[in-house]
Amino acid sequence: MDAGRDDNQQDGFATRAIHAGQEPEAGTGAVVVPIYQTSTFAQDVTGQTRAGYDYSRAGNPTRTALQEALAALEEGRHGVAYASGMAALDAALRTMLRPGDHLIIPNDAYGGSYRLVNSVFAPWGVQFTPVPLGDLDAVRAAIRPETRVVLCETPTNPLLGIADIAGLAQLCAEVGAGAPKLVVDNTFATPYLQRPLALGADVVLHSTTKYLGGHSDVIGGALITSDDALGEAFAFQAKAVGGVSGPFDAWLTLRGLKTLAVRMDRHCDNAEAVVELLREHPRVAQVYYPGLDAHPGHDVAAGQMLRFGGMVSFRVVGGQHEATKVCERTRLFTLAESLGGVESLIEHPGLMTHMSVAGSPLQVPDDLVRLSVGIEDVDDLLADLADALD
Repeated sequence: MDAGRDDNQQDGFATRAIHAGQEPEAGTGAVVVPIYQTSTFAQDVTGQTRAGYDYSRAGNPTRTALQEALAALEEGRHGVAYASGMAALDAALRTMLRPGDHLIIPNDAYGGSYRLVNSVFAPWGVQFTPVPLGDLDAVRAAIRPETRVVLCETPTNPLLGIADIAGLAQLCAEVGAGAPKLVVDNTFATPYLQRPLALGADVVLHSTTKYLGGHSDVIGGALITSDDALGEAFAFQAKAVGGVSGPFDAWLTLRGLKTLAVRMDRHCDNAEAVVELLREHPRVAQVYYPGLDAHPGHDVAAGQMLRFGGMVSFRVVGGQHEATKVCERTRLFTLAESLGGVESLIEHPGLMTHMSVAGSPLQVPDDLVRLSVGIEDVDDLLADLADALD
């Protein structure tokens, strides 16, 4: 467990992204955090470590630097880095839930999150209810005495649904003793655009694979909290179970964090231009983007986000066949799963990332296309999409 340093909280976001947890290395003055590619650490006296490290599953200096940086960026006290975003979600739920407990999830949740809840936690005895989290009355009605966690995505994947984080936090607090914890998946927004802890969330979840790493070359996840008991529990769970980030993966993610602010501005700029193209195209039936005035939750998003992000989804006239053809025709938008890298990606959620929700209440439209808008020259991206649609 690593706490974000209070002195870093006074610095601006981009400054924290470059410096938090990343002081020059004491022995050599190395400006970039070294990759401590070791499994174990020497002890001069039996049972006494030199700097608190004995075995890299329990702690590693490169991972410590990443955890401190993530905590600082999310304005939290504790950060734990995991081997993947799904490992982080599993750790959060396994720490906070027991058989017989109840969990609320978005009714348009990421397919992998639904698969974990439905295929792993439900057989373990955890009950769950998909709810439109943008509807606070629906969430209030779904909370039971045994509800322990409200899992929120905002924006959601892939329909870009918006939930009122402060409203959900207040709703959870109203329950009183035994109030459910609010866990917010902040992967799409990143801490540059949205900071859930400051809005009342208990835990922030990230797939650091995505925008935080930013270069499609690393898999990772993280949990950040200001709750001391949860922070300690997450750290213990990581040590006991072992699904932690390796030192090289942690180093790659740290490298990505340094440019997060400038990348997110470019992602947003490009996404806004793409949305304008899609809105006017006759082969596009509907566009999903929180920056649109007509988007459900636009006002909430405008109040809790700095900008509206780099993810865009749209429905294609002609159904699934035409949607897949658009995905296969692009040249610069690479047909691939994942998101948040510098390169633009296109995918068909129903046949790719969200196959696990097929036939469930969370099934996505079969004519839906999802874009992760990269940071290429925007005119090139617009021409590529126009060609694919035409």
